[in-house]
Amino acid sequence: MQNSRFIKLLASILILIPVTVSAQFTTGLVDENIAVFYPENFNPEENLPSFALTEEPEMQGELPTDWDMNVAFSKAFGKSMAMIKIAPNTDLYATGEQTGNLVRNGTTRRMWNTDNFMYERDNGVRLYQSHPWVLGVNEDGSAFGVLADNTWQMELSLGKEILFSSAGPAFRVFVIKGKSPQDVMQKLAGLIGTIEMPPLWSLGYQQCRWSYYPDSRVKEIADTFRLKQIPCDVIWMDIHYMEAYKIFTFSPERFPNPQETNAYLHHKGYKSVWMIDPGVAKEDGYSVYDSGTEKDVWVKTKDNKNYVGNVWPGPCVFPDFTQEKTQAWWSALYKDYMANGIDGVWNDMNEPAVFDGPDWTMPVDNIHKGGKKLPEDVHLRYHNVYGMMMVKASREGIEAANPDKRPFILTRSNFIGGQRYAATWTGDNAARWDHLKMSIPMSINLGLSGQPFNGPDIGGFAGNATPELWGHWIAIGAFYPFSRAHTTEDSKNQEPWVFGKEIEDVARTAIERRYRLLPYLYTLFHQSSENGMPVMRPVFFADPTDKNIRNEQQAFMLGSDLLIVPKWADHPKLPGGIWKTISLVGENSETDSYQPDLKLRGGAILPLGQVVQSTAYFSNDSITLFVCPDDNMTATGRLYSDAGDGYGYRKGEFACDVFEASATVPGTMTVTVTRQKGDMKFKKRVFRVGVTTDNGMVYSDWSKKKSIDVKIN
Repeated sequence: MQNSRFIKLLASILILIPVTVSAQFTTGLVDENIAVFYPENFNPEENLPSFALTEEPEMQGELPTDWDMNVAFSKAFGKSMAMIKIAPNTDLYATGEQTGNLVRNGTTRRMWNTDNFMYERDNGVRLYQSHPWVLGVNEDGSAFGVLADNTWQMELSLGKEILFSSAGPAFRVFVIKGKSPQDVMQKLAGLIGTIEMPPLWSLGYQQCRWSYYPDSRVKEIADTFRLKQIPCDVIWMDIHYMEAYKIFTFSPERFPNPQETNAYLHHKGYKSVWMIDPGVAKEDGYSVYDSGTEKDVWVKTKDNKNYVGNVWPGPCVFPDFTQEKTQAWWSALYKDYMANGIDGVWNDMNEPAVFDGPDWTMPVDNIHKGGKKLPEDVHLRYHNVYGMMMVKASREGIEAANPDKRPFILTRSNFIGGQRYAATWTGDNAARWDHLKMSIPMSINLGLSGQPFNGPDIGGFAGNATPELWGHWIAIGAFYPFSRAHTTEDSKNQEPWVFGKEIEDVARTAIERRYRLLPYLYTLFHQSSENGMPVMRPVFFADPTDKNIRNEQQAFMLGSDLLIVPKWADHPKLPGGIWKTISLVGENSETDSYQPDLKLRGGAILPLGQVVQSTAYFSNDSITLFVCPDDNMTATGRLYSDAGDGYGYRKGEFACDVFEASATVPGTMTVTVTRQKGDMKFKKRVFRVGVTTDNGMVYSDWSKKKSIDVKIN
């Protein structure tokens, strides 16, 4: 950090010229408007294989003569650097999981995954994940992206130039050009991949605490949600379910029969997610430790001894996920574990966090042995991808254990490209207003870094939320891509009903709004799985040419059609054009003190479902279509449907329906439903159309027809 100014000064005087290396690693185009730049001293053994990319790109040709975004490489102060100059008035975004404002100009960030309680360590300039990626939006609305393909400890400075400074060897850089930020995001997805289609239940509301125990308390929480008719899909189990915090075990006192607990939850329409950390208790007779020791899977010290560090169970050893044998061993542990009826897995503490280690992790000179694909090297190289390697092995094990179900994994630590394996949350935030407000740019920028399935702990993890704070947080939290309330063991209870009837009602309304939106949300997740577009988007995505909305970080968008404006937003800058406020469950957000305004874009058709208490009772057989006509009295929309779990959709068992609305007859809006693709059949599918007018929403009757008329005046 102390050398940042000197590094930036040195980089600013470098001449920007592309450099060439061997024929295999030569600067040039790897796809249309995607260039790769190699430093002169690039060493593939120190950099490859790439963790970010899905496959090694093939060179397609030389850089065009008019290519104007080049990379200057240098070495100084023991750091390998890459610098890209940017045009004046360029707005910079993304950089992964970071605190601060939506616009990243003028900031310096550290890429070194860190357990960071309340974001207080290093003033929050480094958190649990690393995404060495910057999205830039030019003054005219065109865009570019810069990806440093480097896992080593790194610093990223954003000023008149983009400057990556790494503690490792010289690294390559990818530069993407696009006609819009959306175009750049889709090109990024072509390099780093996209999320797999998640199970539908993972999009429902979720309730967590460190920890709910014993099993009777879990059942009490589940029963109370149903009694109070507050929709909820998932109850989470934190570390207190384990025996002495040993992973893959269950406390005989607190959870003597996990199969029965899960069966109870399933009967009530819930799923369960249980935590697994990487630290393995160093205890002879403990099967996980014994089997791992027998296979010699642990991370080593520089002296080639098993590294031991303290985490929740006390002295622990840590799997070395660079080795194929470790990956196979770890994956196999999930077979018997998932057989207890567990639905999802939570990989936490996987930076990895080590309580008595240097900088709260393991020493940088620890050794990872590697294997056929990954070379042996020090922890300084593999630290930032440790969590990514863990969740990849976890996912493979869960898929093998439950081959007919889509896995759900939540991870705290990850690296760019890790969205291929797991969803994420923004770690140990606090029950504070600034953390509520900061959660929006944090989540948006994670989406702009390739990770669409994310969200913060609703209510704040550390401390005690006031009723007012929790009410506002759940009201907006119902619209995060990942919607989960969570709090620490030291906090007071933070279930929706503990704050009094007013906040209980606020929570019920907010969550019911989310469940009505499930058809639209699920469609957005499917879109993201296909082309990498974020689910939660910045307002400027509505019009990248409008400079006035480039820094709006209070309001945000779900997809391209729905604008979310929090009640606490202070003079939010909203996009121009038609945006009509809509009501989903009878709420009037214009007079409500908590519920954000939901505004539907002119020219959009929004598919809505019924309010259900869990996705176990969800059906796409009855769909309401909200139509907001544009100036030409037309609108379009899309709905993706499948079974919500399993892999039948890969065999054509899905439905992609397109909706088109027009007023070809004066005073009548006609909506047509067309099957675009997919073979999914519905038993009794019916539609109802609601059209926004100056006098409120006007509805049609329910109809099985593929063409529905609505009298609008």
